Amino acid sequence: MATDASIAPPENGMRTFLHVLVNTAVANITTSFLWFGLTFWIYAETRNVIATGVIGGAYMLFISVFSMFFGTMVDRFRKKPVMLWATMAAFVVFCLDTALFFWVGEAAIVDLTTPWFWIFAVVMLAGAVVEQLRSIALSTTVTLLVPDERHANANGMVGTVQGVSMLVTSVLSGLSVGYLGMGWTLVIGLAAMLLAMLHLAALRIPEREIVHVEGTTKWVDIRGGWQAVLAARGLLALVLFSTINNLVGGVYMALMDPYGIDLFEVQGWGIWFAVASTGFIAGGAVIAATGLGKRPMRTMLLIAAFIGLVGAVFTLREWGWLFILGCWVYMAFIPAVEAAEQTVIQRVVPYEKQGRVFGFAMTFEAAAAPITSLLIAPIAQVWVIPYMREEGEAQWSWLLGEGVNRGIALIFLVAGLICTLIAVLAFLTPQYRELSAQYEEAAPAPEESEAAAGETPSGDAIASKAGGLPEQPDPS
Repeated sequence: MATDASIAPPENGMRTFLHVLVNTAVANITTSFLWFGLTFWIYAETRNVIATGVIGGAYMLFISVFSMFFGTMVDRFRKKPVMLWATMAAFVVFCLDTALFFWVGEAAIVDLTTPWFWIFAVVMLAGAVVEQLRSIALSTTVTLLVPDERHANANGMVGTVQGVSMLVTSVLSGLSVGYLGMGWTLVIGLAAMLLAMLHLAALRIPEREIVHVEGTTKWVDIRGGWQAVLAARGLLALVLFSTINNLVGGVYMALMDPYGIDLFEVQGWGIWFAVASTGFIAGGAVIAATGLGKRPMRTMLLIAAFIGLVGAVFTLREWGWLFILGCWVYMAFIPAVEAAEQTVIQRVVPYEKQGRVFGFAMTFEAAAAPITSLLIAPIAQVWVIPYMREEGEAQWSWLLGEGVNRGIALIFLVAGLICTLIAVLAFLTPQYRELSAQYEEAAPAPEESEAAAGETPSGDAIASKAGGLPEQPDPS
């Protein structure tokens, strides 16, 4: 049975989505600029893998804790106010952190034995996490503004924007931290965020009403998200697969920056990471142009298995070109995995529940990476890296070559093989077949697709399809 997961897009909906996408890109660049800067800065000052692992792990853990709240907010309110509130809150938090940095002083904050660094990092983390509310809102605007048959293309554009954001922020963060220091990095980030906030205030997203089909939505609707996930056969398995896959992703989150900084130094790593980030742009552009095919679940699992193999081999030798090439290929295929998950959810889940479902998925998926990151960082720092720099290198040189970072290479090898194994096993599950079948069943009828592409529905038609509740005034 097909589900009414989508609504008819408004006039010029795709154009409006592109405006929202560009604004989100500016906001993400600003947030990532500060977050990348913090990671680069602390590792360049301390060469401590545990510090970077804890920072990355805590970031994902906070996203996990707040994702259901964020998802409920997206369903409860119109999308533009939600995104504007998130940007304003992040701006205020980053202002407070900047004031703390200049009040305490860089010398005190960079000392990991004092509480100042951890206070500074947690406050910045809070601002970065609040900004993630926009990611959930952006995913729902695809359903709101883009015709169903172009959802995969729109999700590919999101991947391209993520690539551009990573490219710009990695270069700017590396150069800013390397040449200007953390203080000026904070000031530049605040100025850019203020511009993004003013630009967002001028945008208009045509959303006539908020629909709550089951009545009043709670502030943290875990039950509603859970029920919406269970309503789509196999969707829970998709979330669990992404969660397990993110366990492997936590390894890269904890160790990729230290490996790159040791190879190229902080300024060089910022530039080379930007080069690798063009893979995001290329991969997202391919999805935007071609879509994901008729079976996005199959595409996702095949790519996930390939990504695991890439992760297993791109550090087999301590060669800078091999590492950057592997990073580029890895990032080129990430947009397809993310777009596949989003495309499936956007079709099989009713629009008025999508915020909670995206929040539910992010809760579990984001929780996976910090578990691995917080575990692997101290293991790498205390045991694996020292072991490989002493007697381990001779034992493993036939496979991993020689160099100062063979311990990290060993961890990447194991993590990549695990990722591939998980993807192959997922193909064998009945949930994979059930969700693929439901995705095909939920496809709009040909006449509906033609109407969405060639006709502009009235606002009353949109409201009627969304649930028939009384129209609310548009505050924007």
